[in-house]
Amino acid sequence: MAKDAKNANTASAYTYVDHKFDVVVVGAGGAGLRATLGMAEQGLRTACITKVFPTRSHT
Repeated sequence: MAKDAKNANTASAYTYVDHKFDVVVVGAGGAGLRATLGMAEQGLRTACITKVFPTRSHT
């Protein structure tokens, strides 16, 4: 019984997906989005991380 309870508590509520990127840009302001676009245009796998939706940035 205790073993089953332990497994239930450690079960993940989310599915983990392993992503692989060549470049990760932190910040989706004007410079961050331009850097992400420039790297993608060069054929690199890119990700842009932001705290808000990209069109809500301060730039």
